[in-house]
Amino acid sequence: MQTQSITEYAHALYAAHGNRAEHEAARKAKVANDNGARKEAERWQSIRLHIKELRGARQT
Repeated sequence: MQTQSITEYAHALYAAHGNRAEHEAARKAKVANDNGARKEAERWQSIRLHIKELRGARQT
């Protein structure tokens, strides 16, 4: 998956799931990693990190 695709997918996932999107991407990364699909897990991790950036810093 190219960087642009990751960005687009992260935006779509965030639009669909809101604040749960980061958790969903992390879950999918774990499942992929547990199944030995390292490249897929890396892509999901990249998506998760982009979603984290979209959400911005948490305020205390």
